[in-house]
Amino acid sequence: MSLVSVIVPLKDERENVRPLAERVRAALGGMSWELVFVDDGSTDGTFAELESVAATDPRVRVVRLRRNFGQSAATQAGLDAAAGDVIVTLDGDLQNDPADIPGMLNALNEGYDAVLGERAERQDKLLLRKVPSLAANWLIRKVLGIPFKDFGCALRVLRRDVAEGLELYGEMHRFITALVLQQGARVVQVPVRHHPRTAGQSKYNLTRTVRVLLDLMTVKFLGSYQTRPMHVFGSLGLGCMGLGCLAVLVAVVMKYTGGPGMTANPLFLLGAVAGLTGVQFLSLGLMGEVLTRVYFESQGKRPYTIRERRNFDGGPTPLRKVA
Repeated sequence: MSLVSVIVPLKDERENVRPLAERVRAALGGMSWELVFVDDGSTDGTFAELESVAATDPRVRVVRLRRNFGQSAATQAGLDAAAGDVIVTLDGDLQNDPADIPGMLNALNEGYDAVLGERAERQDKLLLRKVPSLAANWLIRKVLGIPFKDFGCALRVLRRDVAEGLELYGEMHRFITALVLQQGARVVQVPVRHHPRTAGQSKYNLTRTVRVLLDLMTVKFLGSYQTRPMHVFGSLGLGCMGLGCLAVLVAVVMKYTGGPGMTANPLFLLGAVAGLTGVQFLSLGLMGEVLTRVYFESQGKRPYTIRERRNFDGGPTPLRKVA
């Protein structure tokens, strides 16, 4: 029977700790499981409650961070501490329902590498949560070309090899779906229940929308151009240089056809600025290529991931099943 690790990052959720542990215990029943709580710098007594719960059940494990590092870092800390063959993530506000986990584990056994939750009937405020979320989900779908509807649901089930491929920092927990797909994982999204918050305070605010936009640019760049930065910076550089040459050429033609002189023509200045900008973009591309090689070669990393192999070190590495 495979071990299922449930990872829950927490920040000031003291009232939700014990009910959440009880719901996970009830949902996973006779399975082999562990519950990894990560206290992300709580100040409301959450850690004391976690200690109390862990003292009564050895399957409950607690990681306490020195300060508040953010949900991405807390989730990564949980991934690093988890020992299971299958990883489950969910929020600690009781809006995700642990009762959905068994069904998602069954979906995983159908051959998928990751099963993502889609909040079928969101129990959140319309203007503060739903509208910004709909806009962010639409933008992510368009920019990254991913068909899923809900990228913000924290309830996910991942195979361990997929989870180990994640490197979460900043606000990257919002893009776990995209990061998993960039590994070449087989992913499906299924409807899950969503409950209104009954205790604690939401950590969400509208400033996160701006951060989502900035992080989206990072994910797009890393997913498409991490191993070939010259393609994006070089294209921009050549485009700017081409625009600069065209502007200068037009300025020269205007000078000899009765137009203003070179120094009085704004097109000449535009051409000079565009040409200089193009050189800078090309330089960035070259530096990016050097940094890419340093990153991969100095750390022994590879620009690919392997799903499974045959006749290597004892035979095939089949997909694990969850009992």
